[in-house]
Amino acid sequence: MMFSQASCFWEERLRNQKTKADKIVTMSKVCPEMEEQRVCVAVVEPISADVSFASNHFPSYKLGPDDQIVDEPEEDEKAPSVKDVVDKETGDLSDQHKRLSVRDLACKFDKNLAAAVKLVDEAKLNEVTSLDGHVMLKKLRDALESMRSRMDGRNREAVEKVISMVEALAVKLTQNEGELIQEKFEVKKLASFLKQASEDAKKLVNQEKSFACAEIESARALVMKLGGAFEEQELCSKASRSQGPNVEMLVEEVQEARRIRRMHQPTKVMGMQHELHDIKSQIQEKSAYSVKLQREIAIIKRAEGSKSCPYVLDGAQSLGSCLRIRASSDSASDISTCSIQWYRAASESSRREAISGANGSVYAPEPFDVSRVIQADILSNGQKFTVTTDGPINTASGLQSRVESLLRKSNSEFTVIISQMNGQDHASRSHVFTVGKTRIKLSRGWITKARDIYSTSMQLCGVRGNANVPAKALFWQPRKGLTFLLTFESEQERNAAIVLSRKYAYDCNVTLVGPDD
Repeated sequence: MMFSQASCFWEERLRNQKTKADKIVTMSKVCPEMEEQRVCVAVVEPISADVSFASNHFPSYKLGPDDQIVDEPEEDEKAPSVKDVVDKETGDLSDQHKRLSVRDLACKFDKNLAAAVKLVDEAKLNEVTSLDGHVMLKKLRDALESMRSRMDGRNREAVEKVISMVEALAVKLTQNEGELIQEKFEVKKLASFLKQASEDAKKLVNQEKSFACAEIESARALVMKLGGAFEEQELCSKASRSQGPNVEMLVEEVQEARRIRRMHQPTKVMGMQHELHDIKSQIQEKSAYSVKLQREIAIIKRAEGSKSCPYVLDGAQSLGSCLRIRASSDSASDISTCSIQWYRAASESSRREAISGANGSVYAPEPFDVSRVIQADILSNGQKFTVTTDGPINTASGLQSRVESLLRKSNSEFTVIISQMNGQDHASRSHVFTVGKTRIKLSRGWITKARDIYSTSMQLCGVRGNANVPAKALFWQPRKGLTFLLTFESEQERNAAIVLSRKYAYDCNVTLVGPDD
């Protein structure tokens, strides 16, 4: 039966479509040029209104080899204007101002708090009901006790049974009352928690609202400022377009007039400028000649003094090198038997400053010695000799850029080896020397040897005593009673660590110097 109904349905549908096609063919005889279009309309099923298309026009394409469709490249859309971007940002800020989810959270907390208060009220009612039940059970038990005293036989047993049931009911009521008290305690605790959360949420809502309002106001002011600037720019561009050719011609004429005036009528100011330029060049030449003469005089004096001094100073006079005192004649005493003291001074003629602890024949200049002259007094057999560098200590190449790159980091790490600890030789593996903005740390893995903030008790300088590699070694006293002698991987790393530590310590109002400086 189902099959016959389906066949009737499809026969009826085919008959209707045939009737429609006959009508369209009849109409096409009246209008032949529309025949092909009408036949297509009759055959194709009507399209649902729910269908969405990517575009509202027929796609454009080309036929390639073997009748393959080749899509034409779409033209690049123009970028949105600045005004559209500003309008979009303004709309986003408005939506953000309206969208405060914390306020909804506060409302939920308030609803939960109301529900908790309602539960507390219900618990109070249940408590009153429970108290009434206890009173009624007591009265009933007293009445049954009085009845039992007057009964005998089966009636007495029945009354006793009822009394036991009443007592069981009382016990159960007591248990229920205990559970009710526990639930009441939990509900009160939940109510207090929800009340506190509601207050916190309200505070957070007000805070976020104030922040959002401030941001929206600043954004609105910025948009107004940009809008004014855009309008002014448009007006200027319109004015420049309208007066562009005239202004350009006027500027060209003025420039040409100035050029002609400079060529044929030189001004007094230009003459003075030429004179100043000549005077400057002469002063530079004379200053260079004066510096050259001073250097020659210093060399001559040093040569005269070296004739009488049996010791000389070897080593490059720059940061990262070592200065060594050696005997220049056979008559000189062994340098190891002499008493030595190193000094630093702004110049050879200025007052000297003794370098505490620098009593050896070798001294490695540190960043504090840059642009200063280094001298050493040698006491041998009751005679005192002085050796001096040819000029001030020069800075090391690449040190400034290295320090600037390290300053961009919050903490700078250097690989070091502990050579001495508290004045005793200490054989160790590599450690990490971390220089931070507020403290310095020496560690290896999870083990920390020392970690102290910048303070007046902290000392840091280049090694001034005996060391295997003085130019790579550093003396560090984190606090009183604890000292380290650290050896870095290179001279540049050691000098960068000293400069960086003193810079951060100075920011903390602390001056990092050596012992007794």
